Amino acid sequence: MTVLDKLASSLDRRDEIPNQELAREIVTTEDEEAVTELMGLLNHKDKAVLHDCIKVLYEIGEQRPQLIAKHWKRFLTLLEHKDNRLQWGAMTALGTIARERPKEIHAKLPLIMDAADKGSVITRDHAVNILIQLAAFPKYAKNAFALLNEQLLKSPVNQLPMYAERSLPIITDHNKTRFVDTLQLRLKEVEKESRRKRIEKVLKKVMK
Repeated sequence: MTVLDKLASSLDRRDEIPNQELAREIVTTEDEEAVTELMGLLNHKDKAVLHDCIKVLYEIGEQRPQLIAKHWKRFLTLLEHKDNRLQWGAMTALGTIARERPKEIHAKLPLIMDAADKGSVITRDHAVNILIQLAAFPKYAKNAFALLNEQLLKSPVNQLPMYAERSLPIITDHNKTRFVDTLQLRLKEVEKESRRKRIEKVLKKVMK
């Protein structure tokens, strides 16, 4: 069976289990040819095939990012695709390989953040994830945190607690004050108690 034959859509399945199983199989066997085949199928005319392929690819990336890292340029082009599923799927894939290709992905942050601002909430979520991963590298920390702070300032209120929590590992003495100021400013907008408590918990951890 080819990779195409194993996709959920080819098996007439509407769940993601076949795609997840295919990803695990490719990771276990470290099948680079299968990854190349999946990348080629991103030019397929069938939308269901496209959606299955991007799902399998970012599932591979989450388990073994090295297997898809060299295809970073193709994922970047998909950020401008008219299909929203491909957009956020590509952003997800880029998030899985940010630590593998920090130099290349950092250089393309203007494109990535433009896609985040124009795209869906899920697209933005994974762009924030990319910024957090890049901020862990001293060479890219200053710029990545500045862009992350912009997202904290303008993100939807319901996303803010999650972004704040995810940011904790990269908060340092250099950016702590700015991070705290941003969260305290946004806290005024947060009406739901559960969200306020989550943000306040983050602030306590940073300020102690």
